[in-house]
Amino acid sequence: MALWEQLLVGGLALLVLLWVLPGLKPMLAASKKAPKDWPGLLIPIAAVIAFVIFLAATM
Repeated sequence: MALWEQLLVGGLALLVLLWVLPGLKPMLAASKKAPKDWPGLLIPIAAVIAFVIFLAATM
């Protein structure tokens, strides 16, 4: 990748970061008050792991 492309990508990444940062603090404060839903996270991850193990075992 050329130097100008790297600088352009870095500048875009910096702009996106600066665009997102103001909303992070209220979002984190709201997430602390939200109910926890661990089964909603763990069940799909366990299903994917089981599926990968199944695929590896059938080869």
